[in-house]
Amino acid sequence: MSHELTLYSYWRSSAAYRVRIALNLKGLGYRQLPVHLVRDGGQQLSPEYQTLNPQALLPLLVDGDVRIAQSLAILEYLEEVYPVPALLPAEPAARAQVRALALHIACEMHPLNNLRVLRYLSGELDVSDEQKTAWYQHWLHTGFKAVEAGLAVFDGKLSLGQRPGFFEACLIPQVYNARRFNCDLDAYPRILAMTARCEALDAFKQAAPEVQPDAE
Repeated sequence: MSHELTLYSYWRSSAAYRVRIALNLKGLGYRQLPVHLVRDGGQQLSPEYQTLNPQALLPLLVDGDVRIAQSLAILEYLEEVYPVPALLPAEPAARAQVRALALHIACEMHPLNNLRVLRYLSGELDVSDEQKTAWYQHWLHTGFKAVEAGLAVFDGKLSLGQRPGFFEACLIPQVYNARRFNCDLDAYPRILAMTARCEALDAFKQAAPEVQPDAE
């Protein structure tokens, strides 16, 4: 039995961006409920939202009586409950390779550069804007060097051959953030080629931060 999908989201949240891409790639309709990460001290910290998601993070997907936090857990749930079209390859080793690259972005790169870390650097540690940017760019380049090398396995194709999927849903938001922080990406031709192919597709255009209902 299908239910209306609801995504608690913030337009610039990389993790929510991943889920929007995945929902679009699967052709699933959903409604968005914005949670502003900065306004009112961070609406994700409100008692009302923490009742829904004790982690006080975005995104949160609601599917009927089911509530799921953490973007990659949401992607896995969508893959299992709404399996067509698939976002992961059929063959186990290929699935593992895709997951490994996605996890590298979501677990090794993004946590070091997300909003609450950057705010802590500025607010609690009194790090200058220049130092904060240097921090961001250091960890971005450290991560993207590994991703660029890992993309060799796809031999110039997308992760599903002619189709994007699970991995691209993680890659494109990270590239978006890199551009926001003026990171030079010329050293990553595989990443740039994959990004260009994805950004031409409606599923990615419709998930872009600037076209979300809460965009500022």
